[in-house]
Amino acid sequence: MFERFTKDARAVVKGAVERAEGTQARTVGAEHLLLALLDREGGRASFALAALGADERKESVRRALEEARRRAGLSRAEADALAELGIDVREIVARVEETHGVGAMSGDRKDRDRWSGCPGFGKDAKEVLEKALRVALARRERHIGDEHILLALTLRPGVPAEVLADHGVTHESLTRVLAGPGEACA
Repeated sequence: MFERFTKDARAVVKGAVERAEGTQARTVGAEHLLLALLDREGGRASFALAALGADERKESVRRALEEARRRAGLSRAEADALAELGIDVREIVARVEETHGVGAMSGDRKDRDRWSGCPGFGKDAKEVLEKALRVALARRERHIGDEHILLALTLRPGVPAEVLADHGVTHESLTRVLAGPGEACA
């Protein structure tokens, strides 16, 4: 599948791996793909993000992803569902961080034994990359670009899609921005 990736898409995947390594994560997650997309300039995804105003709110997106990581990767919808069952995720995070330090639930391994392997791709990241292929095929495009990864992130339920939607980036808005003159929206 990677042979179909454009230079920009390959750079996003490489950036996601670097992001995961930087936090000493054992796996590359969908949030690492989003962070790598935010770091890129000059690709179709960065053009789309800028057109939707998300380019100006990159720091807000990063903070929202960090907050979700502190909640052990739970989306707001998942935290709300737990609240309906009487489980206050914010309270749990506060208590765990009070005892074990800020970010204890984030999965960062700074205090653990040094691990020196390349992170593998987690289930969520694999699903995003597979969905990017399907998005490209549905648009009748032969290559997978960084814009297909961004579109796939908006289609897969979870923290990255939630954070993007909170910042005005939805599948529908991206499709409109990425559709060239005379193209039908997919």
